[in-house]
Amino acid sequence: MTSSSPGFVLGLTAAALVTVGFLAYQASANVPPELDHAHPASPSDVSFTKAPRDRRHPVALPSGSGAGVRVVYSLDDNRIWLVGTGNKVRRTFAVAPGSVDPAPGTYRVTSRSNRVTGTDGTPIEHVVRFANVGGVAVGFSAAVDGSTPPPDPRVRTGGIRGSRADGDAMWSFATIGHKVVVIR
Repeated sequence: MTSSSPGFVLGLTAAALVTVGFLAYQASANVPPELDHAHPASPSDVSFTKAPRDRRHPVALPSGSGAGVRVVYSLDDNRIWLVGTGNKVRRTFAVAPGSVDPAPGTYRVTSRSNRVTGTDGTPIEHVVRFANVGGVAVGFSAAVDGSTPPPDPRVRTGGIRGSRADGDAMWSFATIGHKVVVIR
């Protein structure tokens, strides 16, 4: 068989496809869980069911909310915990969610903006973005006027709003690459 025969070219093409497929499989098998947004987290890292709450201390950090320094956001409780070293809660506060929720899982802060106008037209500050759902950026922020109105269900918004003081705390705590754990 010569190097110009169709069989030779077909053989090289098949070998290249097998090699590329093998390399793609290896790469996908080695993606760290915190960066794998197709499969956001492993069950050992975060509970995908509603995390048990301490009934005597309803604002206590939920068990099953991950490990390490992180922001924990509960979809069901509309509450955030800023968790430092040693699993110590540095601050917890209630928030007003947008109309678009991220799926439970582990994310990373991807971008920040000091002051912008939210998708609802409200001037906001200290925006900390960590997810994108159907083209809608999801992140924490505070309205410059301090308001936390309920979201308009007719507008797709991903802004999770807290008070200005809580927004300041989030801004100082959650820098680019910081872990954000979303739980039920």
